[in-house]
Amino acid sequence: MEDVFAEPKIDCHVHVLDPARFPYAADTHYRPAGQEMGAAAQLLRVMDVYGARHALIVGPNSGYGLDNRCLIDAIAHSAGRCKGIAVVANDARRADLQALKDAGIVGVAWNVTHYGVDYYADAEGLLDRLAALDLFVQVQVEHDQLVPLVPMLERSGARILIDHCGRPTPAAGLDQPGFAALLRLASTRRAFVKLSGIVKFSREPYPHDDARPYIDALIGAFTLDACMWASDWPFLRAPQRVDYGVLLALVLHLFPDAAQRHRLLWKTPEALFRFTA
Repeated sequence: MEDVFAEPKIDCHVHVLDPARFPYAADTHYRPAGQEMGAAAQLLRVMDVYGARHALIVGPNSGYGLDNRCLIDAIAHSAGRCKGIAVVANDARRADLQALKDAGIVGVAWNVTHYGVDYYADAEGLLDRLAALDLFVQVQVEHDQLVPLVPMLERSGARILIDHCGRPTPAAGLDQPGFAALLRLASTRRAFVKLSGIVKFSREPYPHDDARPYIDALIGAFTLDACMWASDWPFLRAPQRVDYGVLLALVLHLFPDAAQRHRLLWKTPEALFRFTA
């Protein structure tokens, strides 16, 4: 385990939740508390312990909604170690997106698992603006939610990040419509997948053997040049206890080859998000 701890890595999905400095929105649908919270300084300490040199901080819908101030502050005080994914309205103006990009944002999040598919029906213009600014659209779906979104994503020209393996339904098999739609996106050559969040869809205990066929299929379609790793720290609304070290042990279990781990943990996300030493 010491080797995987020491290997250089980029954690491609974390959250910062700091209601003491950045209070939650009064109308938020969920107020993260206790072990779900994690301030920026705490994140950097976790990164230091586990060898994560950089991180992609994702603005959470829980607590903050469209308020990106906590996210931007965390990036600004990370000494270049962090970049971010913001949450914006579908009608966000190009000037506002440019300001976010200037502050270290590399894309915007679509949380379809929360808002539903219909919420993004009018978002084609947003995709056009993201493509023009070379920003990602980061999409979190589950089950078959991706199916109606794929035509719009394919037309857009925007670079696409899929969260948590697309959160398939393990019992439904590799040919389930949502997962088949995800594999179809590989042919765009501008879609990328986070091999993360396995606890969100697996129905088996560690090492989550029911997720293995989906991970293998994603690597087969996208290759490791379009796949990356993420922890999902601090494990907001996790269905069971999750520990960072155990997640890295799972990486070692799934990818015993050091060269493959280097591509997954470092080389691919470093190039994709343009991190510099």
